[in-house]
Amino acid sequence: MGEGADGSVWSGAALGLVETRGLVGAVEAADAMVKAANVVLMGHRVLRSGQVTVAVRGDVGAVQAAVDAGGAVARAIGDLVWTEVIARPDATVEAELATMFATRPAPAS
Repeated sequence: MGEGADGSVWSGAALGLVETRGLVGAVEAADAMVKAANVVLMGHRVLRSGQVTVAVRGDVGAVQAAVDAGGAVARAIGDLVWTEVIARPDATVEAELATMFATRPAPAS
């Protein structure tokens, strides 16, 4: 994961998203995600509807495992809305992510 053309140290890293109904489900999902795999929690966004999206970054396999774990926890408590893994976000998506979630440093290799 080197620095991309957009200046992002995350260029090339997978993106994982878990969307929940409410903050409690999001916190539970985030906890499960970072415990399940070697991913970095990028942050969360609260929507007007009360839904919360949690984002993680890392290698594709780790992100998939994290999203599976976070989604399972949110589903078990009845708060899961949606999960998504994007293996290599496009540069335009990378640029938008910088405004959506707090920038976190890439993990040391």
